[in-house]
Amino acid sequence: MTDSSVIDVAVLPSGTGCVECLASDGWWFHLRRCATCGHIGCCDSSPSQHARAHAAAAGHPLIRSFEPGEHWYYDYSTDVLLRGPELAPPVCHPEEQPAPGPEGRVPADWRDHLH
Repeated sequence: MTDSSVIDVAVLPSGTGCVECLASDGWWFHLRRCATCGHIGCCDSSPSQHARAHAAAAGHPLIRSFEPGEHWYYDYSTDVLLRGPELAPPVCHPEEQPAPGPEGRVPADWRDHLH
């Protein structure tokens, strides 16, 4: 189980895609949601790894997958998968949104850019 003191179940996600990738014309493989503030960032396999960078900069170690059908949490400070409470909806990006994404920005050789 997660540390509920760092989870805000009422906070909404910051959007449907990685905040930094969208601002910088980047792209992501999968998305992660900060359990404390709702920041949406890209996963550790993505080229820019914005979710982990946000966790380090903000001191918010717990994230939840923002992928359809995935309900797990991860703690960057301990590198452990966890279970936790349901967060405010939406709990994932729109199902019609492609992964990797966003549509139109993912290079043809995207697999070569993953970590």
